[in-house]
Amino acid sequence: MQITVNYDLKWQLKTAPNYQFTDDGICINTLRGKVVRKVVVSSTKGYCINGKFKSVLQLRKELIKIEKIICPF
Repeated sequence: MQITVNYDLKWQLKTAPNYQFTDDGICINTLRGKVVRKVVVSSTKGYCINGKFKSVLQLRKELIKIEKIICPF
């Protein structure tokens, strides 16, 4: 049995472009294809990006919109 889930990724980080976000706030590591869980460290919400904790407020400053790639096929 296989279950397939498709996410519409809209945002990525400037410093780590392989971490991308949906509009719902789901963070996905596109190199590994895994969903990154949101964690709470001393009452601060955030994600572990490249092995280091970054708060949601820090990540919002680094977000850029993913440009559409023109594909001729």
